[in-house]
Amino acid sequence: MFLFAQLSDTHLDGGDHRLERAARVMARVNDVPLDAVLITGDIVEDGEPAQYRQARKELRSPYPVLMCPGNHDARGPYREGLLDEPFDDGPINRAHKVSGVVFLMCDSTVPGKGRGFLDDETIGWLDRQLAAEPDAPTFVCFHHPPVTLNIPFVDRIRQFGEERLAETVARHPQIVAVLCGHAHTATATTFAGRPLLVAPGVVSTLRLPGEEGGVADYDAPPGLTFHVLHDDGLLTTHYRTV
Repeated sequence: MFLFAQLSDTHLDGGDHRLERAARVMARVNDVPLDAVLITGDIVEDGEPAQYRQARKELRSPYPVLMCPGNHDARGPYREGLLDEPFDDGPINRAHKVSGVVFLMCDSTVPGKGRGFLDDETIGWLDRQLAAEPDAPTFVCFHHPPVTLNIPFVDRIRQFGEERLAETVARHPQIVAVLCGHAHTATATTFAGRPLLVAPGVVSTLRLPGEEGGVADYDAPPGLTFHVLHDDGLLTTHYRTV
């Protein structure tokens, strides 16, 4: 059995309110015997270096922490603050293998835009990584959902050009699931014949059409996800609030 947590959309901004919510989630995560912790984007609010310094300090775990950027992140400061790499504006794509399980963390951001898109460099990288590990159970991860979720606010800034991703996913049967964030609400659907699982938000919960209130509920408890990959390849997902 392989157990990992997924959280998303911490949106750290240097303030105490968002810090307290992230700290609550990380305390819960770090209290569980896990194999890895996945954070699917919007690590900080404004892409500022000081915010990444806070994120680096607060999103620590005794387990491997695997991240990808979201539309609120900025590639250059993200690289410097979280990866100890030189400033660069190119896509941040990273492959990790933990106890035989592969996580392909893709950059779905479009600098300066809220919407998402996997550019040709990222699609090519993803295909090569998948071809290199055809027998390893693999999770394809990024920030923006590549499907319509029937939430107008999110659907306007979802991932577009998804047919290229679907073709890539269909060619590689070792993909267990596609994991993302961005929607600030726990959601489960399918994409290219695989589970597509959206993590809830840490900073807030997005209200669905017809629910009373504004777009986001900042008082709802922060959420997270626990994924269990069983030895027979079955994936079980549990959503929790803290």
